[in-house]
Amino acid sequence: MSAELISILVLVVVFVIATTRSINMGALAFAAAFGVGELVADLDTDTIFAGFPGSLFVVLVGVTYLFAIGRANGTTDWLVHASVRLVRGRVVLIPWVMFVLTGALTAIGAVSPAAVAIVAPIALSFAAQYGISPLLMGAMVVHGAQGGGFSPISIYGSIVNGIVEKEKLPGNEITLFLASLFVNLAIAAVVFVLFGGLKLSRASVGDNRGSEDVGSGEGGGVGKDRAVDGGGGVSVRAEGGVSVRAEEALLLTPARIATLAGLVALVVAVLAFDLDAGLTAITVAVVLAACWPEDSRKAVGQIAWTTVLVICGVLTYVGVLQEMGTITWAGEGVGDIGVPLLAAVLLCYIGALISAFASSVGIMGALIPLAVPFLAQGEIGAVGMVAALAVSATVVDVSPFSTNGALVLASAPDVDRERFFRQLMVYGGIVVAVVPAVVWLVLVVPGWA
Repeated sequence: MSAELISILVLVVVFVIATTRSINMGALAFAAAFGVGELVADLDTDTIFAGFPGSLFVVLVGVTYLFAIGRANGTTDWLVHASVRLVRGRVVLIPWVMFVLTGALTAIGAVSPAAVAIVAPIALSFAAQYGISPLLMGAMVVHGAQGGGFSPISIYGSIVNGIVEKEKLPGNEITLFLASLFVNLAIAAVVFVLFGGLKLSRASVGDNRGSEDVGSGEGGGVGKDRAVDGGGGVSVRAEGGVSVRAEEALLLTPARIATLAGLVALVVAVLAFDLDAGLTAITVAVVLAACWPEDSRKAVGQIAWTTVLVICGVLTYVGVLQEMGTITWAGEGVGDIGVPLLAAVLLCYIGALISAFASSVGIMGALIPLAVPFLAQGEIGAVGMVAALAVSATVVDVSPFSTNGALVLASAPDVDRERFFRQLMVYGGIVVAVVPAVVWLVLVVPGWA
């Protein structure tokens, strides 16, 4: 058996073990990089470590550190409550507010599961109170998170654009972002229509006081002394009818103002001045931590270390694959199929199927480098192919086996969880079966270069 085939089989084993044994894929990938690099490819330690993605490590840590500080000082709660107030009594808009909110959070740097973890509890609580399908609301939250997930300063966007730059492929950050946004927006619109969203136009909150009075309207099914708080729980109402925690969440404190200004500064610095997103985010986070240390003590512990470990481990192993020639060998094998478009759609389906059960971040880190030799032939547009792979690997996160799907399942109150699990599983299966073919037709077949 060739060394190249052994290294690919080890990668498959890593995915299988990570999925079935709940072991971090990144930790497994580091172990695989050591084992395959030393024992199979006879590489020294320095060569193995050369594949470690240092710049991506800084981006992941910097952006998630800044977002953790925003969560600690209540800025994210403020964004949730301020966005929900825009509903102004119109229940039909609530699912779309949740879509936009999670999209905005991931677009400014929140890890997708973090955004879903913040928004899903309040979204599913709204769904329970106003008779909205939990599948509809859960899908809107997840697709919103993925819709904003490939902005140039987002975690997913930084990862994919970093891989594209490292592999010296043609790239377009805006095309990647818009491809994910429009695909998820289209799916959300279909789900909204199919699962009763249009019927919500006849419902209303009742007294038009927005999220502060959620559950207090007539027919809401919730007592007037209770309200949904920013974390999806229940808080006691003050005498004026506004929940104490909701009232606090809507205050713009100096720390929250500074955090919002820092997020704006991050966007401007990256987009207008082409500064490094990771270093800029760490700088803003350090300034906030120095000014309000009590709000940021726990922020370091809330950095998405799991995601950092996954992507750094997988990309380090991919570096070993590149060094031993596996990437070229596999790419030539895909190219030998003889029909480039067929090879492209197969890669999209592979990414979608594996991501429904494993880490989307890890899949993107592995699949895009594997496609490099195939793309180098020039018969398939690199920009469209990378966008198709990225969308295929992330849009399936509605699966209950994925982190986002599991968060939605866990956040739904007053539901038959076994039935809801089956609904999410069937819906995730439909997405896996349909979306890769659609993005292939739209992004790959036209030959976007």
